[in-house]
Amino acid sequence: MSKEITDTAAAAARVDKELDLSNAGRGVWLVKVPKYIANKWEKAPGNIEVGKLKISKQVGQKAQVSLTLSDAVINIDPAEEIPRDHRLDVSVVTKQTLGVFAHSVPASGAGSADPTPESEKLFMEGRIVQKLECRPYADNCYMKMKLESIRKASQPARQLKSLEKIVQTFKPVSDHKHNIEEKERKKAEGKKSRDDKNAVLDMLFNAFEKHQYYNIKDLVKITRQPISYLKEILKEVCDYNMKNPHKNMWELKKEYRHYKEDDKKDEDGKEGGMSDSDSD
Repeated sequence: MSKEITDTAAAAARVDKELDLSNAGRGVWLVKVPKYIANKWEKAPGNIEVGKLKISKQVGQKAQVSLTLSDAVINIDPAEEIPRDHRLDVSVVTKQTLGVFAHSVPASGAGSADPTPESEKLFMEGRIVQKLECRPYADNCYMKMKLESIRKASQPARQLKSLEKIVQTFKPVSDHKHNIEEKERKKAEGKKSRDDKNAVLDMLFNAFEKHQYYNIKDLVKITRQPISYLKEILKEVCDYNMKNPHKNMWELKKEYRHYKEDDKKDEDGKEGGMSDSDSD
Protein backbone atom coordinates (compact mmCIF):
# COMPACT_ATOMS: atom_id res chain seq x y z
CA MET A 1 0.00 0.00 0.00
CA SER A 2 2.79 2.44 0.94
CA LYS A 3 4.61 1.70 -2.32
CA GLU A 4 1.50 2.57 -4.35
CA ILE A 5 1.14 5.89 -2.51
CA THR A 6 4.82 6.70 -3.10
CA ASP A 7 4.59 5.91 -6.80
CA THR A 8 1.46 8.05 -7.13
CA ALA A 9 3.15 10.99 -5.40
CA ALA A 10 6.23 10.65 -7.59
CA ALA A 11 4.09 10.62 -10.72
CA ALA A 12 2.27 13.73 -9.55
CA ALA A 13 5.59 15.51 -8.91
CA ARG A 14 6.77 14.84 -12.47
CA VAL A 15 5.47 17.35 -14.96
CA ASP A 16 6.10 16.98 -18.68
CA LYS A 17 7.50 20.17 -20.23
CA GLU A 18 7.53 21.11 -23.88
CA LEU A 19 10.90 21.79 -25.51
CA ASP A 20 11.03 24.88 -27.73
CA LEU A 21 12.85 23.80 -30.93
CA SER A 22 12.48 27.03 -32.87
CA ASN A 23 16.30 27.54 -32.82
CA ALA A 24 17.22 23.89 -33.41
CA GLY A 25 18.62 24.71 -36.86
CA ARG A 26 20.94 27.46 -35.63
CA GLY A 27 24.64 26.58 -35.57
CA VAL A 28 26.67 27.58 -32.49
CA TRP A 29 30.32 27.33 -31.44
CA LEU A 30 31.65 25.50 -28.41
CA VAL A 31 34.74 27.40 -27.20
CA LYS A 32 37.18 26.16 -24.57
CA VAL A 33 39.10 28.99 -22.88
CA PRO A 34 42.01 28.92 -20.41
CA LYS A 35 41.21 29.10 -16.72
CA TYR A 36 42.65 32.58 -16.29
CA ILE A 37 40.24 33.94 -18.92
CA ALA A 38 37.28 32.15 -17.34
CA ASN A 39 38.17 33.66 -13.94
CA LYS A 40 38.27 37.15 -15.45
CA TRP A 41 34.92 36.68 -17.20
CA GLU A 42 33.28 35.44 -14.01
CA LYS A 43 34.37 38.63 -12.20
CA ALA A 44 33.26 40.90 -15.05
CA PRO A 45 29.88 42.67 -14.79
CA GLY A 46 27.24 41.75 -17.34
CA ASN A 47 27.11 45.11 -19.12
CA ILE A 48 30.66 45.35 -20.53
CA GLU A 49 32.41 44.07 -23.62
CA VAL A 50 34.70 41.16 -22.72
CA GLY A 51 36.47 40.72 -26.05
CA LYS A 52 36.36 40.72 -29.84
CA LEU A 53 36.54 37.84 -32.31
CA LYS A 54 38.30 38.31 -35.63
CA ILE A 55 37.75 35.85 -38.47
CA SER A 56 40.02 36.07 -41.51
CA LYS A 57 39.68 33.73 -44.45
CA GLN A 58 41.70 33.44 -47.58
CA VAL A 59 40.81 31.49 -50.70
CA GLY A 60 41.86 27.86 -50.45
CA GLN A 61 42.90 28.16 -46.80
CA LYS A 62 41.27 27.39 -43.48
CA ALA A 63 39.68 30.30 -41.65
CA GLN A 64 41.84 31.93 -38.96
CA VAL A 65 40.02 32.93 -35.76
CA SER A 66 41.55 35.14 -33.06
CA LEU A 67 40.31 36.59 -29.76
CA THR A 68 41.36 39.93 -28.28
CA LEU A 69 40.32 40.65 -24.70
CA SER A 70 38.94 44.08 -23.92
CA ASP A 71 40.65 46.63 -21.67
CA ALA A 72 37.76 46.34 -19.20
CA VAL A 73 38.53 42.64 -18.66
CA ILE A 74 42.31 43.13 -18.52
CA ASN A 75 41.93 45.85 -15.87
CA ILE A 76 39.57 43.92 -13.58
CA ASP A 77 42.59 42.87 -11.51
CA PRO A 78 45.61 44.92 -12.68
CA ALA A 79 48.00 42.98 -10.44
CA GLU A 80 47.23 39.80 -12.38
CA GLU A 81 48.57 40.28 -15.88
CA ILE A 82 47.23 37.94 -18.56
CA PRO A 83 47.78 37.78 -22.33
CA ARG A 84 45.48 39.94 -24.42
CA ASP A 85 45.64 38.18 -27.80
CA HIS A 86 44.77 34.53 -28.41
CA ARG A 87 44.26 32.22 -31.37
CA LEU A 88 41.38 29.76 -31.65
CA ASP A 89 42.04 26.32 -33.12
CA VAL A 90 38.92 25.21 -34.98
CA SER A 91 37.67 21.63 -35.40
CA VAL A 92 34.41 20.59 -37.07
CA VAL A 93 31.92 18.37 -35.19
CA THR A 94 31.02 15.49 -37.52
CA LYS A 95 30.52 12.20 -35.66
CA GLN A 96 28.35 13.39 -32.78
CA THR A 97 25.38 15.63 -32.18
CA LEU A 98 25.78 18.28 -29.49
CA GLY A 99 23.26 20.90 -28.51
CA VAL A 100 22.92 23.92 -26.22
CA PHE A 101 19.82 24.08 -24.02
CA ALA A 102 18.40 26.84 -21.83
CA HIS A 103 16.14 26.58 -18.81
CA SER A 104 13.92 29.60 -18.14
CA VAL A 105 12.26 30.13 -14.76
CA PRO A 106 10.08 33.26 -14.41
CA ALA A 107 10.98 35.45 -11.45
CA SER A 108 8.28 35.70 -8.78
CA GLY A 109 7.40 39.30 -8.02
CA ALA A 110 6.33 40.76 -4.71
CA GLY A 111 3.00 39.36 -3.60
CA SER A 112 2.88 36.81 -6.42
CA ALA A 113 2.86 33.07 -5.91
CA ASP A 114 5.97 30.96 -6.36
CA PRO A 115 6.53 29.79 -9.94
CA THR A 116 5.03 26.40 -10.64
CA PRO A 117 6.79 23.65 -12.64
CA GLU A 118 4.30 24.30 -15.47
CA SER A 119 5.59 27.88 -15.86
CA GLU A 120 9.18 26.77 -16.45
CA LYS A 121 10.34 26.59 -20.07
CA LEU A 122 13.03 24.65 -21.91
CA PHE A 123 14.68 25.96 -25.08
CA MET A 124 17.15 24.54 -27.55
CA GLU A 125 19.48 27.42 -28.35
CA GLY A 126 21.24 25.69 -31.21
CA ARG A 127 23.31 22.81 -32.49
CA ILE A 128 27.08 22.81 -32.02
CA VAL A 129 28.77 22.78 -35.41
CA GLN A 130 32.32 23.71 -34.44
CA LYS A 131 34.64 23.28 -31.47
CA LEU A 132 37.26 25.93 -30.78
CA GLU A 133 40.13 25.83 -28.32
CA CYS A 134 41.52 29.18 -27.22
CA ARG A 135 45.34 29.23 -26.99
CA PRO A 136 47.61 32.16 -26.02
CA TYR A 137 50.58 33.28 -28.08
CA ALA A 138 53.97 32.52 -26.51
CA ASP A 139 54.86 36.16 -25.90
CA ASN A 140 56.64 37.78 -22.95
CA CYS A 141 53.39 38.33 -21.04
CA TYR A 142 52.43 34.66 -21.27
CA MET A 143 55.92 33.48 -20.28
CA LYS A 144 55.91 35.81 -17.28
CA MET A 145 52.49 34.52 -16.20
CA LYS A 146 53.60 30.87 -16.48
CA LEU A 147 56.80 31.61 -14.53
CA GLU A 148 54.76 33.14 -11.72
CA SER A 149 52.38 30.17 -11.77
CA ILE A 150 55.30 27.71 -11.50
CA ARG A 151 56.83 29.74 -8.66
CA LYS A 152 53.59 29.66 -6.66
CA ALA A 153 53.13 25.92 -7.27
CA SER A 154 56.67 25.19 -6.07
CA GLN A 155 56.16 26.94 -2.73
CA PRO A 156 55.76 24.36 0.08
CA ALA A 157 52.47 24.31 1.91
CA ARG A 158 54.32 24.37 5.24
CA GLN A 159 57.20 26.72 5.96
CA LEU A 160 59.61 27.22 8.84
CA LYS A 161 58.86 30.15 11.07
CA SER A 162 61.18 31.70 13.63
CA LEU A 163 59.48 32.29 16.98
CA GLU A 164 60.58 35.12 19.23
CA LYS A 165 58.49 34.03 22.22
CA ILE A 166 56.90 30.84 23.49
CA VAL A 167 53.70 29.97 21.63
CA GLN A 168 51.67 27.18 23.19
CA THR A 169 49.97 26.13 19.95
CA PHE A 170 53.30 25.21 18.35
CA LYS A 171 54.62 23.11 21.26
CA PRO A 172 54.86 19.39 20.42
CA VAL A 173 52.44 17.11 22.25
CA SER A 174 54.13 14.24 24.07
CA ASP A 175 52.86 10.76 23.43
CA HIS A 176 50.43 9.43 26.00
CA LYS A 177 51.59 6.79 28.45
CA HIS A 178 49.05 4.16 27.40
CA ASN A 179 50.09 4.59 23.75
CA ILE A 180 53.73 3.97 24.66
CA GLU A 181 52.81 0.88 26.69
CA GLU A 182 50.67 -0.45 23.85
CA LYS A 183 53.51 0.02 21.34
CA GLU A 184 55.97 -1.75 23.65
CA ARG A 185 53.54 -4.62 24.16
CA LYS A 186 53.00 -5.07 20.42
CA LYS A 187 56.73 -4.82 19.82
CA ALA A 188 57.41 -7.51 22.41
CA GLU A 189 54.71 -9.77 20.99
CA GLY A 190 56.09 -9.34 17.52
CA LYS A 191 59.37 -10.91 18.61
CA LYS A 192 57.63 -13.97 20.06
CA SER A 193 57.29 -17.01 17.86
CA ARG A 194 54.69 -19.72 18.30
CA ASP A 195 56.07 -22.89 19.84
CA ASP A 196 54.62 -26.34 19.30
CA LYS A 197 51.27 -26.74 21.00
CA ASN A 198 52.40 -29.77 23.03
CA ALA A 199 55.42 -27.84 24.28
CA VAL A 200 53.17 -24.99 25.41
CA LEU A 201 50.84 -27.46 27.17
CA ASP A 202 53.81 -28.96 29.04
CA MET A 203 54.83 -25.49 30.26
CA LEU A 204 51.27 -24.77 31.36
CA PHE A 205 50.85 -28.05 33.25
CA ASN A 206 54.20 -27.55 34.98
CA ALA A 207 53.13 -24.07 36.02
CA PHE A 208 49.76 -25.24 37.37
CA GLU A 209 51.50 -27.89 39.47
CA LYS A 210 53.04 -25.02 41.44
CA HIS A 211 49.98 -22.77 41.68
CA GLN A 212 46.31 -23.33 41.06
CA TYR A 213 45.44 -19.87 39.68
CA TYR A 214 47.25 -17.59 37.20
CA ASN A 215 46.44 -14.38 35.41
CA ILE A 216 47.16 -14.02 31.71
CA LYS A 217 50.17 -11.73 32.16
CA ASP A 218 52.01 -14.28 34.29
CA LEU A 219 51.25 -17.07 31.82
CA VAL A 220 52.58 -14.96 28.96
CA LYS A 221 55.83 -14.43 30.88
CA ILE A 222 56.12 -18.16 31.65
CA THR A 223 55.38 -19.47 28.15
CA ARG A 224 56.77 -16.56 26.08
CA GLN A 225 53.93 -17.02 23.57
CA PRO A 226 51.75 -14.47 21.75
CA ILE A 227 48.72 -13.72 23.87
CA SER A 228 46.20 -14.61 21.17
CA TYR A 229 47.83 -18.00 20.56
CA LEU A 230 48.11 -18.66 24.28
CA LYS A 231 44.41 -17.91 24.88
CA GLU A 232 43.43 -20.44 22.21
CA ILE A 233 45.29 -23.16 24.11
CA LEU A 234 44.05 -22.01 27.52
CA LYS A 235 40.42 -22.28 26.41
CA GLU A 236 40.99 -25.97 25.71
CA VAL A 237 42.45 -26.98 29.08
CA CYS A 238 41.49 -24.17 31.48
CA ASP A 239 38.48 -22.36 32.89
CA TYR A 240 38.36 -18.60 33.23
CA ASN A 241 36.97 -17.47 36.60
CA MET A 242 34.40 -14.68 36.38
CA LYS A 243 33.61 -14.44 40.09
CA ASN A 244 35.52 -13.70 43.26
CA PRO A 245 37.71 -14.69 45.03
CA HIS A 246 39.70 -15.66 41.90
CA LYS A 247 38.14 -13.30 39.37
CA ASN A 248 40.01 -12.87 36.05
CA MET A 249 42.23 -15.87 36.85
CA TRP A 250 42.80 -19.05 34.84
CA GLU A 251 42.44 -22.51 36.41
CA LEU A 252 42.84 -26.00 34.99
CA LYS A 253 39.62 -27.80 34.11
CA LYS A 254 38.54 -30.56 36.48
CA GLU A 255 39.60 -33.32 34.11
CA TYR A 256 43.17 -31.96 34.04
CA ARG A 257 43.59 -31.22 37.75
CA HIS A 258 45.97 -33.49 39.65
CA TYR A 259 47.24 -32.01 42.88
CA LYS A 260 49.53 -33.55 45.47
CA GLU A 261 46.94 -33.31 48.25
CA ASP A 262 44.60 -35.54 46.24
CA ASP A 263 47.34 -38.18 45.93
CA LYS A 264 48.00 -38.04 49.67
CA LYS A 265 44.32 -38.50 50.47
CA ASP A 266 44.16 -41.54 48.24
CA GLU A 267 47.25 -43.06 49.86
CA ASP A 268 46.15 -42.44 53.48
CA GLY A 269 42.49 -43.34 52.77
CA LYS A 270 41.36 -40.30 54.72
CA GLU A 271 38.64 -37.84 53.80
CA GLY A 272 38.54 -34.25 55.05
CA GLY A 273 42.09 -34.28 56.42
CA MET A 274 44.02 -31.02 55.97
CA SER A 275 47.61 -31.27 54.73
CA ASP A 276 50.23 -28.57 54.53
CA SER A 277 49.23 -27.82 50.96
CA ASP A 278 45.60 -27.35 52.00
CA SER A 279 46.57 -24.37 54.10
CA ASP A 280 47.54 -22.55 50.89
